[in-house]
Amino acid sequence: MTQVTYPGVYIKEVPSGVRTIAPVSTSVCAFVDFFREGPMNEAVEIDGKASFDRVFGGLHRDSEASYAIDQFFTNGGTKAYVVRVASGTPAVARVTIRSQARAGVAQIDLLSVQAASAGAWGNNLRVRVSHNADGTFNLGVTRFSGTDAAAKIVAGEPPFLNLSIDPNSPRYVEKVVNDASVLVQVDHLAPADDRLPAANGTAGREITLDSAGIAALHPNNKTFTVTVTDPGPGADPTVAHTATLDFDNTTANPAPTTAKGLRAKVESAIQTAVDAQGATHPLLAGAAVQLIETATGYRFVVEPNRKAREFASQLILDVTAATGSTGADALGLAGTGVGDNVQDYDLGSTLDAGSQAAGAAGADGLLPDKSALAGAPGEPPTGMYALAKIDLFNMLCIPRAAVLSDAQADALIGDALTFCEEHRSMLLIDIPADRNTVQEILDWIDDNANYRHPNSVLYFPRVRIADPLDEFRLRSIGAAGTAAGIFARTDATRGVWKAPAGLEASLRGVSELDFKLTDPENGTLNPLAVNAIRVFPIHGQVVWGARTLDGADAKASEWKYISIRRTALMIEESLFRGTKWVVFEPNDEPTWAKVRQNVGAFMMSLFRQGAFQGSTPDKAFYVKCDGETTTANDRNLGIVNIEVGFAPLKPAEFVVIKIQQIPDV
Repeated sequence: MTQVTYPGVYIKEVPSGVRTIAPVSTSVCAFVDFFREGPMNEAVEIDGKASFDRVFGGLHRDSEASYAIDQFFTNGGTKAYVVRVASGTPAVARVTIRSQARAGVAQIDLLSVQAASAGAWGNNLRVRVSHNADGTFNLGVTRFSGTDAAAKIVAGEPPFLNLSIDPNSPRYVEKVVNDASVLVQVDHLAPADDRLPAANGTAGREITLDSAGIAALHPNNKTFTVTVTDPGPGADPTVAHTATLDFDNTTANPAPTTAKGLRAKVESAIQTAVDAQGATHPLLAGAAVQLIETATGYRFVVEPNRKAREFASQLILDVTAATGSTGADALGLAGTGVGDNVQDYDLGSTLDAGSQAAGAAGADGLLPDKSALAGAPGEPPTGMYALAKIDLFNMLCIPRAAVLSDAQADALIGDALTFCEEHRSMLLIDIPADRNTVQEILDWIDDNANYRHPNSVLYFPRVRIADPLDEFRLRSIGAAGTAAGIFARTDATRGVWKAPAGLEASLRGVSELDFKLTDPENGTLNPLAVNAIRVFPIHGQVVWGARTLDGADAKASEWKYISIRRTALMIEESLFRGTKWVVFEPNDEPTWAKVRQNVGAFMMSLFRQGAFQGSTPDKAFYVKCDGETTTANDRNLGIVNIEVGFAPLKPAEFVVIKIQQIPDV
């Protein structure tokens, strides 16, 4: 209330009571199945084929839904949610990186790097670590096409630079990598100190090249060995190369007196040995030797030829002393394993070298059964119930149900229908691959009469598409994904009240059908609410049926047609969201009037778009909310009743043309 204190004019804004109700989206499709990669038991939004390929790995021979998703977007879908599930024990590929070897400092397990999600795909990830002179390090992640030496890079991320082990640093490795990477996650396993993860390439422990270290190299020649170890199956286990560091300290060959001079001398000696023996092992052909500066001194790095044909991440290069001389110790090369380092850290590798602890291999688990597909509604929800966490979905496809046993399929479809009913969504059911004649589908639908529901839809026959994973040979898949895309396309062009069938409902990306229906055969299926997919000259393959599975003639259901059922679900969901403002408002005529105004405006907008039958609004819909719908007892119970009715558009399923001759008079 405005506080009036002085004579004058006061302005007060009064709310109009208008709260616009927007129609919800009608073409968001959800898919549940096995996929190559991606988060497990989590509904992930995707907006196209590229998004699906990036998150879930694209098509996979064992994933029926991957082909359905491809068909969904090909035929007009624009938004989907995908839930990845698996039976058995899916495992995440991981590797543990130890700290850099340093004199007097023990190596510890420092970082655990694991793939972003479970699956064998993670075994193709490689991590590379390098150090910076300021005490920070860099971490790069690369994805390869396989795990052998001939594997090729297929994806990668920009390197994560200037990382720190300090949890208080803005470049703390866990924060930077875990927030930005889509391929890996990192755990810091040790307390904060100045240790860094061991760098890739051959890396001896860090050494200090002061005057004492240089003096220790005089006056004798020093001999070092460059060793290549290949732990791969069938590989030559060890190839050794000898380099002599010559300190005659003569006029022709003076001993270095500075760290810079020593670096050049050491690099030159070992580089000569590596170059001379490059033909013995392809890894050494073109390898580079460096003695690089670090935050605490210097460190040997022998950088292999990463472009070599036989480059493999698990190859180990080791530079060690061939004798027990003090000079070798001065260079940080004496002692067991101080130089060991694999060339890349392989996620999933069981190699245990000086810088890498044995990891765990990633595994896909088993193809999902009923329990994995349906999941459970607990916390966190799994399987199909993971969709309860998202805002909205209008269609659900579970293509793998068609390959389950009859008992598992019955249980899964039953759970899915209940779930769809609760979420005002349609379930698109695929038929098994071995039901490819009219009689077989008639027998199947008779055996599965419990699938009949206002929210379920079935199409016959299955469709055949060119499979890029099988040299584009034709593959038979269920029609649910294709039909879902046509639903979305029809919604966008004509509205949800238009039946997703007819000559406009052409199938894109479909080469042929498993069975070619005739008119009489179509006439057998249609009264049983099995929607036909037909082939017509010129028009090609089209959807030629528009009924829900509850729409069999014998049932005389008011939800006979898909378009009517989906229109009702859209109105229900829109009003469910758009009338929440009524909660806790005074339950009397002023509130009822606002309800009639707001809901009426929403229904009028649909009428103007042609969603209802009737030439005038009063013939097309009505909205009641008054003392008649809400009695005194209802008000005492805190209930307000809103009644909405509409005259749905029924599709012209049968066109009858009468022709008569006009008599000559």
